[in-house]
Amino acid sequence: MTSENLPDWVPASGHQLRLAGIHFDAIRVRGVRGEAVLHHLAVLTDGQPGPVVREVAGGRWTYFLIPPGTSRDYEWPPGATCFGPAVRDQYVGVPAPDGNTYPLHWRCDPPVAGVFVDPDVLHQVITAQLCHDPE
Repeated sequence: MTSENLPDWVPASGHQLRLAGIHFDAIRVRGVRGEAVLHHLAVLTDGQPGPVVREVAGGRWTYFLIPPGTSRDYEWPPGATCFGPAVRDQYVGVPAPDGNTYPLHWRCDPPVAGVFVDPDVLHQVITAQLCHDPE
C-alpha cells in the first residue's frame, strides 16, 4: 500500500493517539468478544470489514473505526464502548501501516482514505454478539 492511499491521521511510524470524533469514531470491544465481532463482520463484508485496530497486550481490545460523528446514532450495548464526540476528550491509539507498532496493529489492512467500518453492520453484529451471549 502506498502512503498516498493512507488517511493523514495514520502515522508514518510507531503509533500515535488520535482524538476520537475528529477523523473517526471508534467502537471498542474486549478480548475474544472483539475477535468474534470481527470474524462475523468480515464474513458479512466479504473479508473487507474496514479499519480495525487490535491491542495485543493488556485488555486485548479491538477498535472498529467508523465515520466521524456516527457513533451517537446508535445505542451500543454493554460491552461495547463508544469513542466519539463527547463532553471530554477521548483518544484512540493508531498504529503505522508497518514496522514496530507494539502494542497496536492493524487487524485488517491499514485503512484507505475515506473507508470505514460500516456502522449499521457493526451495530447489528455487536448487538447480536453481546446481547445474546450467555456468558
